[in-house]
Amino acid sequence: MFGLGVPELVLILIIGLVIFGPGKLPDVGKALGKSIREFKSASNDEDGKKDDKMINVTAETKETPVKKDEQK
Repeated sequence: MFGLGVPELVLILIIGLVIFGPGKLPDVGKALGKSIREFKSASNDEDGKKDDKMINVTAETKETPVKKDEQK
């Protein structure tokens, strides 16, 4: 994903353990996971809204065909 291997992940875990301590580390991981999930759901919601808006705009701008008799 980011080019991180096992040694890099172990180093990040050790640094996190030193900074936050063994008691706080699960809470930090839980908060980080929750933040990532909320970000993903928010970005998916925004994408859906953009698609809906585009559909509505294209539906409103489509013109109905006009016959030659109706143009007069």
